[in-house]
Amino acid sequence: MKIIFLYIMSFLLLNAQSDRYELGKELYIKNGCYSCHGMKLEGLHQYPYLANRAKGYMVHKLKRFRSKLSDNQQQEMMIPFAVGLSDEDIENLSIYINEFVEEKNKERYDDSYQIHGDGDS
Repeated sequence: MKIIFLYIMSFLLLNAQSDRYELGKELYIKNGCYSCHGMKLEGLHQYPYLANRAKGYMVHKLKRFRSKLSDNQQQEMMIPFAVGLSDEDIENLSIYINEFVEEKNKERYDDSYQIHGDGDS
């Protein structure tokens, strides 16, 4: 009986974690995070990558931004985005960021470099 209970609890916990991942993904898109950090959380231009960052670190940073604190002037631009986040929002976003997996079979450009000719011309 205990084994069945443990199995059911672990299934529910994993399912809840999956739901939080999806909620975090929706929040990431709804709040426009992708416009600076990219759809693949790869970071664009001078904005940092977020993919697979430590969950605790992201929770800490988002709560600091929500409290209107930043470590430098560039990070101050995050404050307006974080002010309206609840603790649950921050938790969901940090789960999405930490567990981000790039979706396969998406269209990709060919970035391979091919050398043709003898190279002297």
